Amino acid sequence: MNLADRVLSVNNDLPIRTDQPVHSGKVRSVYWLTEADSKRLIRDKGYNVAADAPLAIMVISDRISAFDCIWHGEGGMNGVPGKGAALNAISNHWFGLFREKGLANSHILDIPHPFVWIVQKAKPVMIEAIARQYITGSMWRAYTKGERDFCGIELPEGLKKDQKLPELLITPSTKGILTGIPGVPEADDVNITRADIEQHYEAFNFRTPSDIDVYETLLREGFDVITDELEKLDQIFVDTKFEFGYVTNAKGEEELIYMDEVGTPDSSRIWDGPQYRDGNVIEKSKEEFRQQLLNHFPDPDILLNKDRMPERQGLARDNALPEAVLMQISATYTGIAEKITGKPIILSDNPKAEIVDVLRREFDLIV
Repeated sequence: MNLADRVLSVNNDLPIRTDQPVHSGKVRSVYWLTEADSKRLIRDKGYNVAADAPLAIMVISDRISAFDCIWHGEGGMNGVPGKGAALNAISNHWFGLFREKGLANSHILDIPHPFVWIVQKAKPVMIEAIARQYITGSMWRAYTKGERDFCGIELPEGLKKDQKLPELLITPSTKGILTGIPGVPEADDVNITRADIEQHYEAFNFRTPSDIDVYETLLREGFDVITDELEKLDQIFVDTKFEFGYVTNAKGEEELIYMDEVGTPDSSRIWDGPQYRDGNVIEKSKEEFRQQLLNHFPDPDILLNKDRMPERQGLARDNALPEAVLMQISATYTGIAEKITGKPIILSDNPKAEIVDVLRREFDLIV
């Protein structure tokens, strides 16, 4: 079988019963179930949610995005083999550990297939909850230009690239474009301070001011859990993005939970420990792919300069990347997933057919 056929690149055309439009993001597609199907599954499967909670099928893909564009490869390879299954496996592992250690639940109720989650609808907190343990990436680029204030936190002079920070920094940014918040630009992914959140907590979808402390505690605790586990594997958890939301459980109680994905190569930087101690940074995350793109094209400013977005979109559309580039990323994603979970990532021969089959047989959700 052609390797490209084992890549799930289009995931918004599955015959899942829904009466709403399919929401397709950069990597995942969300199918909101009908009210009748949601109630039936909650009853039959015994999910710990309110009896009338809206449920969805969330299907991951093997697509890869970087610099706000989706990239493709030669030979019709419109994604990275094994990437979707690796991301889900890693998230499932961390979410499970968080539950075991009493941190908080996630939005995931069931995992019918390596590419699929059944989730409950959550009201998202409109914050990209970013935590940084090392100075690198965008923070380092800003630091070299003289910036010392990051999200209201003052960094000391004399820091060096890729060094460990004096403490874990929480540097949140906006999730989506928020309007009408004084001092917060109406743009996606802009840095905000804790003071911004405290003064306008309702605009960020927090129920109460005290929930700001809860989200920060869950972020720090989650970061520490992943850091400790990766240290056992001699890997370094550099920085990450968490997302949070509110759900109602079966007792009618509102909970702040983890949602989206967590601790994956898409949402985090992970470095190889032995190499770092030898003075080398070896990425075990999407940052490796970003660096490959910067090296692949003669004018990297196109990828870094938001004012050149039309040119960047043209690069992504018109350039099929070498198969070797995508296979290197595949090895990185599946390798770190297998290291974290202790289980192999197995490529499906026909992921779409497998998903349809299991959702028909075990959940009666196929039209």
